Amino acid sequence: MAKKPAKGGLPSREQILDFIQSSDEPAGKREIARAFGLKAQDKIALKALLRDMADEGLIDSSPGRAFHKMGGIPKVTVLRVVDVDEMGRAWAVPERWEAEGEPPRLRVMERKGRGPALGVGDRILSRTEEDKQGWLAHPMKKLLKGSELVLGVVHQEGTNYWLRPVEKKERRELPISELGDAEAGDLVLAEKVGRPPRLAARVDTRLGDPFAPRSFSLIAIHKHGIPHEFPETVIAEAERVAKLPLEPGEAAREDLTHIPIVAIDPADARDHDDAVWAAPDDDPANTGGWKAIVAIADVSFYVRPGSALDKEARKRGNSVYFPDRVVPMLPETLSAEMCSLKEGEDRAALVCHLQVAKDGQLKSWRFSRARVRIAANIAYEDAQAAIDAEERRRPPSAEALEEAVELSSSPCSLSEADMNQMETAVPSELVETVLKPLWACWRALFAAREKRGPLELDLPERRVMLDETGRILSVAPRERLDAHKLIEDYMIAANVAAAKALEAKKAPVMYRVHEPPSREKLVALKDYLKTFEIEFALGQVVRPATFNRLIERARSMRGLDQDEGDEPAFLPQVMEQVLRTQTQAYYAPENHGHFGLALGSYAHFTSPIRRYADLLVHRALVRAWRLEPEATATGLSDQEAESMEVTGELISNYERRAMEAERDTLDRYVAAYLSEHVSELVACRITGVQPFGFFATVEGLGGDGLVPVSTLGREYFRYDEAAQTLIGEESGEVYASGRKLTLRLAEADPVSGSLRFEVPGSPGGGRGPGERRGRGAEDKPQRRMQGRRGRPGNIRHQGRKR
Repeated sequence: MAKKPAKGGLPSREQILDFIQSSDEPAGKREIARAFGLKAQDKIALKALLRDMADEGLIDSSPGRAFHKMGGIPKVTVLRVVDVDEMGRAWAVPERWEAEGEPPRLRVMERKGRGPALGVGDRILSRTEEDKQGWLAHPMKKLLKGSELVLGVVHQEGTNYWLRPVEKKERRELPISELGDAEAGDLVLAEKVGRPPRLAARVDTRLGDPFAPRSFSLIAIHKHGIPHEFPETVIAEAERVAKLPLEPGEAAREDLTHIPIVAIDPADARDHDDAVWAAPDDDPANTGGWKAIVAIADVSFYVRPGSALDKEARKRGNSVYFPDRVVPMLPETLSAEMCSLKEGEDRAALVCHLQVAKDGQLKSWRFSRARVRIAANIAYEDAQAAIDAEERRRPPSAEALEEAVELSSSPCSLSEADMNQMETAVPSELVETVLKPLWACWRALFAAREKRGPLELDLPERRVMLDETGRILSVAPRERLDAHKLIEDYMIAANVAAAKALEAKKAPVMYRVHEPPSREKLVALKDYLKTFEIEFALGQVVRPATFNRLIERARSMRGLDQDEGDEPAFLPQVMEQVLRTQTQAYYAPENHGHFGLALGSYAHFTSPIRRYADLLVHRALVRAWRLEPEATATGLSDQEAESMEVTGELISNYERRAMEAERDTLDRYVAAYLSEHVSELVACRITGVQPFGFFATVEGLGGDGLVPVSTLGREYFRYDEAAQTLIGEESGEVYASGRKLTLRLAEADPVSGSLRFEVPGSPGGGRGPGERRGRGAEDKPQRRMQGRRGRPGNIRHQGRKR
């Protein structure tokens, strides 16, 4: 503490600076006067002295009129997290910095167990201090991310401008106090200014036309704070490491270029990080079994721990896939080039060698670093077509011939000439030597999968097709082929082998954890199934197969309006309810098994280009199995091993962020596609019922929208919470989850992704629970109702890898 001046005298400039810097609390004029024992007549002189010190650049003021040394940081201030290092330590900078030079970085002193770990972009109110090692921040409160920035569209009313937020839940429009260079109709990022009830918006960034092609993903990127631009240092490092030779110092790299390994991916795949091969096993101990290879891009060879590439990848956590673009975890020099397994090009790979028994069980596994040369990049559809063609060429069995003779005079619908003319995009030699053995081994893996009984939910993904300009051509469910299941099962086998291989070495593992459902969710599912007269006992040991049996029970039930062979209308809703019952999968170094896949040990190993968790598993394998020369440092570092828990929490949060962004964007594309069909009749299915109306989705397309109860007519509708139905008291009309019906599309808002439907022929002005009898729609103010978001994703059914 600075020495106090004589009684009644003002402190010197040096004494004030010493006090401000040493004070444990924010130091304003009142605190300075109290500390130096100043009387009323001295406070006027102190105010002038502080003003002079500010003019001289010695001190600055912070919110709350507290002072701090110019170029320093207020004792209490708002910080933004800008980095989380390999030790899991968060680093932040002041949110507002007006001094010269770069803002100082503060190490955030998080208290373990006090809420979720901080991630890049988080805002915190912190108490700050400076010691010999630098600035420290002690979090006091985590602030809402993005609370100061609102994503919205500018619209004009007379001479005034308003901001219409794109978030569906945000119904309040804000007056714009500063428009900047934005114009009516522009998509902008704006800062909230003022205090309630006089909140306004100041435009910060103009993003352009919200209805332009490729704008919907841009909205999600800004809304969710997804890092989408690589720093120049990261791009430069990617270009440098991409030129690393595979030979020098790589004595441990196995040469597998002679094996015809193939990559089977979506036709529009932006990267190729996995490839497969299988053949009958010549080991006498595995008679009738198979040997298989799952080759994965060796990203750990290029992205070393602690490098700029590594820090940027950890900040992103995963790639984010939109219909029109991908926000990659790694720069394209690596993700789309050197780490992408391309046909005919030598690539570095981390290879899982599997020995599969004839019953599909894994007998053994080993891992190696290898050089591979992919024989072909094959689209799922082409691989499936080639195998289907082979199936048609296969001579029919005696039973099939006998059945064909009974049905027709010709035992085969295709002539020999027709079969000879059939061609596929896959060369016949690859079909014979690669695809057929792959399928044969997969049938064994699939049989083992069926015996294991993982959760089976037939909830198709939606696929948005765009033209070259980004305009929407169609939105349709993505077809689920055996080729998808084949790759998925090979990936699952490799993931299991990676987890068990690390466990055998007692090495750190970043597990993919999916815990069993909670009792509360099981009780809710029991109550829901009871409305369909499906019994679900809570006392049993719940396994994935338990849910599969429930789904099969629902599939076998028939309704009065159901045609022969059709599945019950409520079946998709039952599957969605089962999905909601599941817990959210996450990453962690502690193993709690994977409930959905019915596996005891499971890690993600197969997609290091797009998932940071997989990169950590690769590094752990490299270290545990000693797959690197001593001169390199590509294995898991000690710091990474110590911070696995924090890292797991961070990348789990980033994964949820990506899923929300992808789902929001898909909703916007669906709304944009349907916006050209407003006022038309569409086939829908009810997905949820509430007292204020019911939600419906367009069959085969997706996109949830609301049918407000106020649009159902003057009849009063009673809400049955247990049965989740709305029942008309006069007509007996029942709106229940799962019911198929035709609705009129009343509104489709591409910016928010919301839809609104109406029942054809309804006169409007109906009443629902909570409204007084005798009061129609014309008597009450109408409020615009927004649609809700899509279903929550607990197990993301990706169609190829989990």
